[in-house]
Amino acid sequence: MWLTSSSVGRKFVMALTGAALVLFITFHCLMNSVAILWPSAYNAVCEFLGANWYALVASAGLALLIVIHIIYACWLTLQNRAARGFERYAVTQRPAGVEWASQNMLVLGVLVLAFLGVHLVQFWAKMQLMEVLGIEGEFPAAAGTLFIEAAFSNWLTPAIYAIGFIALWMHMNHGFWSMFQSVGWDNTTWIPRLRCIGKCWVGIVMILFFIQIGVFTYNAQRNYYSTDPVLVEQYAEMAATEQIVNPADGMAPCMTTCQDACDACPNNK
Repeated sequence: MWLTSSSVGRKFVMALTGAALVLFITFHCLMNSVAILWPSAYNAVCEFLGANWYALVASAGLALLIVIHIIYACWLTLQNRAARGFERYAVTQRPAGVEWASQNMLVLGVLVLAFLGVHLVQFWAKMQLMEVLGIEGEFPAAAGTLFIEAAFSNWLTPAIYAIGFIALWMHMNHGFWSMFQSVGWDNTTWIPRLRCIGKCWVGIVMILFFIQIGVFTYNAQRNYYSTDPVLVEQYAEMAATEQIVNPADGMAPCMTTCQDACDACPNNK
C-alpha cells in the first residue's frame, strides 16, 4: 500500500494526521477559553463531554491519530537519516532559508509529547478516565474549574505549560504549512501564503493558551474557582450524584449528599 510503502505516502499520512491534530488543538484552545470568560459554562461543557459515547469515540480517535503521527514521524526521521548516511555530520551550519524547527521537529515532538503526558495526568486521568472506571475522584468529574485550581495552585504547572506551549508553537508553525507541501501545494505562490496563514492561525491559538496560563494561575492562587458563589452552587448541583468538596476546607472531600452541598452554598447563608 502506497501510504506505507512510499515516502510520499508516509508524508501524506503525516499531513492528514497533523491537520486533524491542529484542528483538535484549536478546538481545545477555544474550549479552555470559555473557562476564562464563563467558568460555569466551562463546567457545563465538561459535563456534556464527560464519559458519554461521543466523547469516548472522539478520545479514542484522537489517541489513534497521535499514535499514527508519532510512528510515522519516527519512521520518516529514520528513513531520512539512513538516506543521508554520514553526510549529515558534514553539515555544521543550517542552510539559509531553512527554519530551525524544520530540522528539529522530532525533538520538538518529544517535548510536546512529554507536555501532553503531564496534561493527561492532571486532567484527563482525573476526569474522564475516573468517570469511565466508575471511581470516585477528589472532585466531581465535571468540575473542570476545580481541577484547574488544583493544577495551577502549584507554581511548577505554569512553567511546564509555558515550555510545552513554546515547543508546540514551533512544531505547529512549521508543520502547518509543510503539511500542505506534502500533499502537493509546493509552489512559489501558495507556500508563502500558507506560511503567513499558518503563523497567524498558530499565533492566535498560542497567545490564547498563554493568556489561559496567566488567568488560571492568578485565579488558582486566590482560590477563585473554589469560592465563587456561582461555581459553588454549581458544585452543589453536581453533588446529587457525585462526591463534592467543601471550598472552605481547602477543597478537601467532605460532602457526599446534595443537601450537604446546598447547605454549604453561600447563597443559602
